[in-house]
Amino acid sequence: AYNTPVGQYLILDARYPYEFNGGHISGAENAYYKEKLFEKLFTNPMCGPDGKPLILIFHCEFSAQRGPRLMREVRERDRLMNKQNYPNLFYPEMYLLEGGYKSFFESYGEACSPMSYLPMLHDNHRSEMKFFRRKSKTWELETRKKTTPTTKTKLVF
Repeated sequence: AYNTPVGQYLILDARYPYEFNGGHISGAENAYYKEKLFEKLFTNPMCGPDGKPLILIFHCEFSAQRGPRLMREVRERDRLMNKQNYPNLFYPEMYLLEGGYKSFFESYGEACSPMSYLPMLHDNHRSEMKFFRRKSKTWELETRKKTTPTTKTKLVF
């Protein structure tokens, strides 16, 4: 039970690094590098100064693909790490920023640093976008290979 409406929170920006560097919500962290994020969140699970769980807020450019996917992956890892303590989780409260960074910037640009918005499909960053997309696909394949069972596994819920 919370005494205040919102405790400590962490804003996780799932956009590519060039997008993040082109403008982000002040105080947000670029969460493109998933393994670094997972290490930060799960090696020593974080909580607020009052011991309450840390609230995680995810987003990408539109909160349509990369942000929701990262949020699902963090939730899956949290559930896996806490399977012996179910339903307890390290991060029980997670939110997706509606409309993503684009919508946030349009309404609250003064809360962004720098105060700008660089779209993923910006002409000057096509090669970077292709690089990061390719890298993301490689990570997805590697993750699937590690987690795909080689023998039949009975799932218990």
